[in-house]
Amino acid sequence: MSSLTDLSISQLVLGYQAKDFSPIEVTKAYFDRIEKYNENLNAFVYIDREGGLASAKLAEDKYNKGDFKPLLGVPLAHKDLYCTKGLPSTAGSKVLENNIPDVDATSVERLSQSGAINLGKLNTHEFAYGPTNENSLFGSCLNPWNYKCFSGGSSGGSGSAVAARLCAGATGSDTGGSIRIPSACCGISGLKPTYGRVSRAGIYPLCWTMDHSGPMARSVEDLALMLKAMSGVDKFDSASSSLEVGNYAETLRADISGIVLGIPNRYFFDQAQPDIENSVREAIEVLKSLGATVIDIDIEHIEHAAGAALAIYLSEGTAYHDNGFENNQDLYSDQVRGFLELGNFVLAKDYINAQRFRTLLGEEMARLFEQVDYFITPGLALTAQQVGQENINIRGIEQSVFSAILRNTEPFNLTGVPALVVPCGFSSEGLPHSMQIIGRPFDEAGILNIGHIFQSVTSWHIKLPSEVNE
Repeated sequence: MSSLTDLSISQLVLGYQAKDFSPIEVTKAYFDRIEKYNENLNAFVYIDREGGLASAKLAEDKYNKGDFKPLLGVPLAHKDLYCTKGLPSTAGSKVLENNIPDVDATSVERLSQSGAINLGKLNTHEFAYGPTNENSLFGSCLNPWNYKCFSGGSSGGSGSAVAARLCAGATGSDTGGSIRIPSACCGISGLKPTYGRVSRAGIYPLCWTMDHSGPMARSVEDLALMLKAMSGVDKFDSASSSLEVGNYAETLRADISGIVLGIPNRYFFDQAQPDIENSVREAIEVLKSLGATVIDIDIEHIEHAAGAALAIYLSEGTAYHDNGFENNQDLYSDQVRGFLELGNFVLAKDYINAQRFRTLLGEEMARLFEQVDYFITPGLALTAQQVGQENINIRGIEQSVFSAILRNTEPFNLTGVPALVVPCGFSSEGLPHSMQIIGRPFDEAGILNIGHIFQSVTSWHIKLPSEVNE
């Protein structure tokens, strides 16, 4: 039998039902692995051994009584941006260093109600305000494929922990790519659902109109199981949708015959590292061999997405932190404090024009979705880079790592459509590549199905980082 920490969420549940192993055995195996590898990765910032084992005991009792729940006994962990009742919830900042909430975030509560076990809290870039997870109260989170490289952020602890098999799945949040970036950097699967599909209640905001909550896991099938539990309308989040929640795992048909994939070559591929482009082109050929039709498309005005997103981040981020910022400035990292100060100089007309651009971009994507079923792009334009690296040259263009890493993800936060990343290759240095699949609003089932069939005929998603391979 494989190591217990190698098993997928669905394999764990089936194994529990067959009494091949118990939730207590699995939870102890995860805590042992955390103890062995977390010191190098800095993925977990708080480990709840007592609470995790108590939950495992309850799960085991429920299995013995035949009281089944979809995620019963599955060990997960939560981004430190999420409030967890009775456990430290700091958002990676000294501002909240001693904060212990008395309620769970809605997603945490729903996963718990589905039977999941919480192993602890995961590192995040301070207040989710960065794509590398280098700036945190707890220090940088590192990449299990290369300890010299960042994990990606802001959900870097989630990406690193899932990739290193320190938990079976994790929660993340995504404002400009913060689920998809660490998923791509660490070689796992990550889903930004449609805006409103999953409640953000109890998650510290970065940017109200662009924040998304979603799952991160090793496989698309595991994402589907987590998404079902997390989704649904919530009275505590006015932006949450009342649309019916699908049974995403049951609709993984492993069939994409006849679907039309649109490939936006401009912008997404033209500043991607050449080996990433090659991996994604090869992945597209796999999808074609499975029955998909591929056509080239062009998303007009896409080149203005980064500027619009920045104006909105700065405005809404500064507005959220405005109350008390003057008295707490010294508690923020230099990077985040700089962003919050810069937000004071964004004019109202700049913010309004950025919001008008969102409407324009959304209309353009809607027009294209009348011609194609899904978009396919590289997940990121670059692989994970070394901690502290500020600039990178891609295809002769010198740019900041910060802007390069957000390039392919943040347009879909502006429009709120669902986007999935799955691993699809490796660089010559052994760092993961990823493919991004984008769908119409609330078509999570469709993009998950494409990712699932890709993973059913490839093995990129089951590879274990050499740094943590026993």
